[in-house]
Amino acid sequence: MDAILDGSLGLPALILLFVALFLALGFEFVNGFHDTANAVATVIYTHSLPPYIAVILSGTCNFIGVLTSSGAVAFGIVALLPVELIINVGSNAGFAMVFALLCSAIIWNVGTWYLGLPASSSHTLIGSIVGVGLMNSYLQPGRAFGEGVNWGKVHDTGMALLVSPVIGFCLAGLLLLLAKLIIRNPALYREPPKDQPPPWPVRILLWFTCCSVSFAHGSNDGQKGMGLIMLILVGVVPAGFAMNMSTDRDTLADIALHATDTAVVFDALAPGYAPTQLSEDQTQTILSDFLRTGKVSTEVYAALAEESRTTNKLLTGMHSIGEILPEDRRQVRKTIYLVSESIGKLGKSSVGLPAESKAELVKFQKQITGITKFIPVWVKAAVALALGLGTMIGWKRIVVTVGEKIGKAHLTYAQGASAELVAAGTIALADNFGLPVSTTHILSSGIAGTMAANKSGLQTATLRNVLLAWVLTLPVCVFLGAMLFAAGLFFVAHVLGAS
Repeated sequence: MDAILDGSLGLPALILLFVALFLALGFEFVNGFHDTANAVATVIYTHSLPPYIAVILSGTCNFIGVLTSSGAVAFGIVALLPVELIINVGSNAGFAMVFALLCSAIIWNVGTWYLGLPASSSHTLIGSIVGVGLMNSYLQPGRAFGEGVNWGKVHDTGMALLVSPVIGFCLAGLLLLLAKLIIRNPALYREPPKDQPPPWPVRILLWFTCCSVSFAHGSNDGQKGMGLIMLILVGVVPAGFAMNMSTDRDTLADIALHATDTAVVFDALAPGYAPTQLSEDQTQTILSDFLRTGKVSTEVYAALAEESRTTNKLLTGMHSIGEILPEDRRQVRKTIYLVSESIGKLGKSSVGLPAESKAELVKFQKQITGITKFIPVWVKAAVALALGLGTMIGWKRIVVTVGEKIGKAHLTYAQGASAELVAAGTIALADNFGLPVSTTHILSSGIAGTMAANKSGLQTATLRNVLLAWVLTLPVCVFLGAMLFAAGLFFVAHVLGAS
């Protein structure tokens, strides 16, 4: 935060920064309207908690979930973006990308919230990212349409978003049937008495499941805003946020040492190239192209060897990141980022890394990743606050849909607990793999699964509308992201006169 308020930024940069941060936090605020409302639906409709207490409890657990999150999902989202926009995020195209993503996501989320439809903020953001990537490739001369979009990561993320609701539906229904076999208390499976809270053991269970879903939601969904905020900060304030300023001397020395060993490994894989044969611009272009296309060549290995040597030169003898000149930190970050991401991509390619060196290369990659992929505590706190406030203010429309309009019968204690336990577990599992999933879809599907298992009946009109929103979210947000990105580039070039 000191880097923002130290007076080094001019007024235009400050305005740009605060507008971008406002939009990023606005995205998380609107996210709270949608996803966390699902967590409080069960405790409200089973009379386990009054609405105002339920939303405060949920918002608090969301806050804690964001603060304790790992950051893996945040950078998983960032990895979907075109590599040239990530490494040049401070460019006009980089800013147009960030604004396009945030504006398109907010527009769709607010629209579906107004209609009371449980739409997915994850689908919304990912659709916007794909739209930006497609438009970016279309506008680049000599570039194949769609090139530069990280389709492998899009596939992994899309599968997680597609499979998780099915898991929610099936497992929640099975958990309800299992509970009926084990717990022979008819009151758990009937409509709760009007305006009467459940017995204390049931009430405590539902409080626990509400807190679990809220915590899991914060730990997953909160990270999406974090990743975008870090992109904004790197673009506007590279001196303070391009690299982790808290990296200690021993870590820097260890990275410098391993960078030399890494260069030796890649030199052996590029026998036709001599050290320093490639210039800095050439190596960075080669690695950027590799990250965009995934095509492995001897040239890629030579570029990695050269950039590893550069990393060694940059960090040898450094006691802290602060010793690097502020104006040079963005370029140093670019070098480290390209090496880290390229080694990671090679590790997943069919060509792969040399078996005898793979463990050391992966260890080196994890070391340098920590320099460029970090999230300050104040960013986590700001996102947590925005998400929590969104939950407390905008919950009612979605709660009504989840609590009253999915099944034909009133939500029972056992149905609410089953759906929420499965949702919390599924989200926690996705966190472990760094995959963004939709709390909305998992929990809504879970409730539908319990209604089907209980033979309570499903309201087809609501399910049709939810399914329609689910199907339309990706294509609509792809279109919005693409159009807003193109509009942003036009505005920069023709109104501001910048290139």
